[in-house]
Amino acid sequence: MYSLQNSSLTVSILDPIADQARLGTRYCTGGYIFQIQDAVHGDLLTGPTFPDSFNTFDGQGIPDAFRLGPIQRPGASDGTALIIGVGICDLEADQVREFCRWEIAQDATSIRFRTEQTFESTSLELERCVSLNDRTIRSATRLRNTGKRPMPFRWFPHPFYPQPDTDELCRFNLPVSFPENEGYDLAESGFVRRLGWPWTCGHYQALDQAGSAPLTILQKHPKLGLVSGTCSYIPTYIPIWGNPNTFSWEPFLDGWVGGGQERAWHIDYDF
Repeated sequence: MYSLQNSSLTVSILDPIADQARLGTRYCTGGYIFQIQDAVHGDLLTGPTFPDSFNTFDGQGIPDAFRLGPIQRPGASDGTALIIGVGICDLEADQVREFCRWEIAQDATSIRFRTEQTFESTSLELERCVSLNDRTIRSATRLRNTGKRPMPFRWFPHPFYPQPDTDELCRFNLPVSFPENEGYDLAESGFVRRLGWPWTCGHYQALDQAGSAPLTILQKHPKLGLVSGTCSYIPTYIPIWGNPNTFSWEPFLDGWVGGGQERAWHIDYDF
């Protein structure tokens, strides 16, 4: 693994080659934050099966994914697709046929991953950069369409926080609502609150939200009290999900990149 470190935090990031056994079709293989350790409090992130086991679909830490927007040959029925940031994949078998290759550059405060991918008439450049500044970790993405046709993408981050000691989970800077369900409600404080704890299964819920400004999320944390995430973009879709081991929010970004154009965005995670 690669790491970024200062006096407060150590950020562990998967090596796309040495850690390939931890990679699959779901998560971007460059810039995959596997764990963040506090010098005093230890591990700050978890995962759906952490610490008992690990699998490439569930993952852990702060992965991000283009998996829900695969690029396929028109009319193809063999399941072959390009997954941005992963490689050429067999969707039916859920296997990576050929991982993309990354150029990696690291300095004292950041590590940058850059790859070029081509499939049929689609060609692109993807850059993922993870940086550490005091107690802020920035996960930044730049996607450039080097082809001629507009290219769709669907991306989301999946930070896995440990379940807090309180039923209050997270609060958004934008008004959110959702139907009555078994897993969550809204507390008077404005925080999304879990219901029926302790859980024995997972609970997923899509949020209704205005989507009128970049998103900031306050997240309860059992070791640090309160942490946050700040998006540079306006999410197009926000689900939340949790199980007995973890809780996560997933602010999606859906869009298109024109030929010769690029899109760039980032999230700051403050611990």
